Amino acid sequence: MSTYAVSYTYTDDVATRDEVRPSHRDFLRALLADGVLRASGPVDGRVGALLVIEAESADAALAVLDPDPFALRGLVAERSARQWDVVIGGFAE
Repeated sequence: MSTYAVSYTYTDDVATRDEVRPSHRDFLRALLADGVLRASGPVDGRVGALLVIEAESADAALAVLDPDPFALRGLVAERSARQWDVVIGGFAE
C-alpha cells in the first residue's frame, strides 16, 4: 500500500453540497474506520478538499472514492491522485 493525496475541486453548487455533506462525511468516516482514509478536509475556502488515501495505485485511490455522495451527485468537478511519500510526521512509517 502507498499513500495518495487526492485533490477534489467542487462545482459551484453550494446548496446541494450543504444538503449532501452529512452523507459525504458518513462515507468518509466509514473509509477512515476501514483504514483506507487517513485524513480529509476542505481547502481554499471550501472550494475543494484534500483526502489522504491508502491504496495500491492512483487509480485505486480514485476508485475507492467513486461512491462518495459528493461524486454521485456531480459535485466534484475535478479530482486527481498523486502518490505521496511521507518521510516525516504523523503518516510516516
